[in-house]
Amino acid sequence: MFKYIKNDLPASIVVFFVALPLCLGIALASGAPLFSGLIAGIVGGIVVGSLSGSKIGVSGPAAGLAAIVLTAIGTLGGYENFLVAVVLGGIIQLIFGILKAGIIGYYFPSSVIKGMLTGIGIIIILKQIPHFFGYDADPEGDFAFFQVDGETTFSEIINAINHITPGSALIGIIGLAILLLWDKVLSKKGKFFKLVQGPLVAVIVGIIFFVITQSNEFLRIEQSHLVSVPVPEGIDSFIGQFSFPNFAVIANPEVWIVAFTIALVASLETLLCVEATDKLDPHKNVTPTNRELLAQGTGNIISGLIGGLPITQVIVRSSANIQSGGRTKASAIIHGFFLLISIILIPRLLNMIPLSVLAAVLFIVGFKLAKPALFKQMYDLGWKQFIPFTVTVVGIVFTDLLVGIGLGLAVGIVVILIKSYQNSHFLHIEDKSNGKHKIKMTLAEEVTFFNKGAILKELDSLPMDTYLELDVRKTRYLDNDIIEILDDFAFKTKERNIDIQLVSERGVVENPESFIEFFSLRPKTSKN
Repeated sequence: MFKYIKNDLPASIVVFFVALPLCLGIALASGAPLFSGLIAGIVGGIVVGSLSGSKIGVSGPAAGLAAIVLTAIGTLGGYENFLVAVVLGGIIQLIFGILKAGIIGYYFPSSVIKGMLTGIGIIIILKQIPHFFGYDADPEGDFAFFQVDGETTFSEIINAINHITPGSALIGIIGLAILLLWDKVLSKKGKFFKLVQGPLVAVIVGIIFFVITQSNEFLRIEQSHLVSVPVPEGIDSFIGQFSFPNFAVIANPEVWIVAFTIALVASLETLLCVEATDKLDPHKNVTPTNRELLAQGTGNIISGLIGGLPITQVIVRSSANIQSGGRTKASAIIHGFFLLISIILIPRLLNMIPLSVLAAVLFIVGFKLAKPALFKQMYDLGWKQFIPFTVTVVGIVFTDLLVGIGLGLAVGIVVILIKSYQNSHFLHIEDKSNGKHKIKMTLAEEVTFFNKGAILKELDSLPMDTYLELDVRKTRYLDNDIIEILDDFAFKTKERNIDIQLVSERGVVENPESFIEFFSLRPKTSKN
């Protein structure tokens, strides 16, 4: 786990700075104690990070659950009663994992997952604009279009433009300039600039700016525009911030309804994030989804027992980890320890960090998720990919994460039903070993994203030193998701000493360099 510590340590610092305001903001948006968000971030990093099979996923309190939590606290009559539902939700997630419900994650098409990543990237940028200019009426972590303060995403931006705080805006611009300079120029100049991440430098400059401008009426930054970590007076005060579940209400049917809702939504968000994170991972690691549900369930049980919010794997923190060069789960675990140590030892220093500087950090994360080039790439793949992608993006921006995903998935299913015909034998495996590992895999006339889980399982189960004959001569429609799986698998074959012979109507190719390039050259008649 510590093999790549030189990559994971700098990445964990960036994830820490991304997670800190979101943990606090999501707690505020949920109507829960601020400390509960930090507990969830710590447990998500240390406990879930340790148990998870994901190398680059990061868990913590989820924005998508904020509305559920806010309603449930009122319905159940208090936060201590709500914590019982969090613990029970974690137990239900353990049951999901034991029943191997993680396979559900494979049934979301690539176009919807890419739309989810792009939509979240756009939302991050839009939601951080007010904080960047020093207008913090809406808490961090409220990612829904209709906000808890009664405004919408766009009306909040208009309000922010009319209420710019000069000091916050100036240090936000300086922080963004540092991040861009570090990312585009300095990171290529030497090892020091790779080890010391730009966000750390931007935060330090932000703290210095806050200190030296406190006496300046024009540029000073008010406390409301800074990070707001609870500051305990002593050990008793610190321990007093923990809340504990009131198990006297465990027989209340409403508690079980909330528990099941938390388990279902948290599991779905986690599986979506796992699929998205694996797609972002440049090293093409595959996360075991059932183990992830077990890890998340354990995390939610512990979080609920000590007063924390519900936990899921979170794409904002996970993508920040990937973008910063994180390689193993050490990054997620270390960021959890950073959260724990910092709120104990340096809460007053944390409370000198301007939110506008952290907004600049999130701008970079959001832009890398929602690069304009991706829209052209999806358009070039054809309408069957572009329409579900676009619907998902628009749905996430104008509603929330789960509604946007649901709309994109519905459109994706309709597209498949329009363009495909049923074929029950999409995959044929023939063992031609005779003492050697020689496997023949024949794809049928039509292979869609519904077949993704089975094909991925078959490829991952191939033993080392295998000779795989992949026959696509009968295939007339091969979904883009399957092509990406084959391309990712080809990346891993070198490690497992697997040779691939691709048999197609255009001839036989040994160990193709890129399946994506190969199938993009196919005659148009074979794509329809």
